[in-house]
Parts: sequence; C-alpha cells; structure tokens
Amino acid sequence: MSDVEEESQMGAESEEEDSELSDGELQEAFSKGLIKPGMNVPLEEPKKAQNDVEGLKKCLAEFKRNMAWVERLDLTTPPAANVLDKVAGRAETSQDGDEINADDDFQREMYFYRQAQASVLKALPKLRKLQIHTKRPDDYFAEMAKSDQHMQKIRKKLIQKQMAMEKSEKAKKLREQRKYGKKVQVEVLQKRQKEKKSMMTAVKKYQKGMTDKLDFLEGDAVGKNAAGAPSKPHVNKKGPNSKRKYKDSKFGFGGKKKGSKWNTKESHNDVSGFRAKVAHGKAGKKFSKGGKKNKRPGKEARRKMKSRK
Repeated sequence: MSDVEEESQMGAESEEEDSELSDGELQEAFSKGLIKPGMNVPLEEPKKAQNDVEGLKKCLAEFKRNMAWVERLDLTTPPAANVLDKVAGRAETSQDGDEINADDDFQREMYFYRQAQASVLKALPKLRKLQIHTKRPDDYFAEMAKSDQHMQKIRKKLIQKQMAMEKSEKAKKLREQRKYGKKVQVEVLQKRQKEKKSMMTAVKKYQKGMTDKLDFLEGDAVGKNAAGAPSKPHVNKKGPNSKRKYKDSKFGFGGKKKGSKWNTKESHNDVSGFRAKVAHGKAGKKFSKGGKKNKRPGKEARRKMKSRK
C-alpha cells in the first residue's frame, strides 16, 4: 500500500469519527425519507424576536413584593424641562424622547441628565416628608474608591496645571505692562519734543522782538497762562529793538528791493563823497624816507642782543 492510499484511508476514518450520526442511523433516516440522494445542505431559519408581554408581567409578579416606597425608592418620571431651549427661545423637545438621536452622545446624555433631574425633584419632597436625611452628616467618613497613590498623582497633575495657568497669566500681565510702558514712554517722548518745539518757538519770538517775556527759561510750558490754558502770543507794542532797527537801516525795510543800488543821473554827478586815498588804496599809509617805523630786527640781530645780556 502506498503512502497516498494510507493517507486517504486515514482521512475517511477521521471523517467517519467526526460525523455526528452513525451509518445505521443514516440508513434508517434514508428509509423513512428524511434524507434524499444528493447533497444535503441544512437550512437554518432566522431567529424571530418575541416580545412576550404577558410572560414578562408574570415574571415581574413573581418577584415583586408589596413593600413601602422607602424600601424601593423607584420613580417613573418624564425628563425635566430643557432650560437651554428656554433660554435660546427654541421649541421644547417632546417628553417621550422621540426627537432624541440615540447616536448623538450629547443629546443622549442630556436626556439622561434631565430624567435624573426630574427624579431628584420628585424624590426630595417625599424624603423630606418622611423625615429622611438627604445630606451627609459632618462626621461622615467613607473609604476612598481609589488608592492614596493614585490620588497623589492626580493632585500633582492638578498642581502642575494650576502653576502653568498662573505662569501663563503672569506672562500675559507682563506683556500688557510692557505694552503700556512702551506707550507711556512714547507719550513722554512726544511731550518732550512738543515742549522743546514750543520753547524754540518762544526763543525765536523773543529774538525777533515779538515778546519780552522770559517764561520759557523757568522750565514751564511756554504759551500757557496761570490757569494752564494756552494763551495768545504777546506782541511787543514798544516797537522793534535796536538790532532790528540797525538791520532795517542797513538793508531797508519793505518797499522795492530789486534795482535799489543802481546808479542814477544824480548819483553819477554827485562826487561829494569821493575820497582819493580810499579809492587808490593809500588811506592810512605814511610815506617817509626812513621807511616803516618799529621795524623788527632780524634773527641774527636778535640773537646778538640776547648774547649781550
């Protein structure tokens, strides 16, 4: 027997062992007409969900006991009114929850929250009427659900978060202070430039004789009266000063400037102011045979004079 035949025989034996029915049972089923020749494929019908209301009520009546409400603490209430819808002015959702989308986590959790809120609002008056305390006493102690090590980690993280928030707030305040300080510095510089400009204007007015006050030398703001309001520039009513008069006499004041130094017939014939010495460049010179007086001795003569001493 070859290896292939041995493997096929072993596979057939394993299939016979794995089959749920024996050969005798299969033959009996075939004789009764339950099995027909050919490939038999079992067809499984889908399971039908049954809502046995009567059975559920019967099961509930079996374990239900006639006990006081304090022992049961069961409530069936619709959800409380949605405060957010009232504030936003929207129409309130129905009490049965048909408009709630079950796939929306926020809507579903809010519906649970409102239902729990309505239960609390209904249960608290009942508990107070039965004189049952709903608050913990001052000396109430309970075992923590989490270990101290875990709570220390949470406390450490909360402290780090708080420190980070404080650091961020401090940095924000510093930035605001820097911006404010820079703004104040710019305003101070602008004020100084304005005061300097007004002082230079006052100095120029004083030089031109338009005012005779020296208030700008005292360091106060120029152009302000005692009340601090700006005053009108003071004009000197006594007339121009000596410097202005000299310039007016030298360069003229007003009138036509162009052609004022041109010769005319009268100025050409007038020779009363002519001086020959000044015209020929001999004014101040004294002509003599001896030459110039107080002539400085030469270098050699000065050296001999020093050696004699």
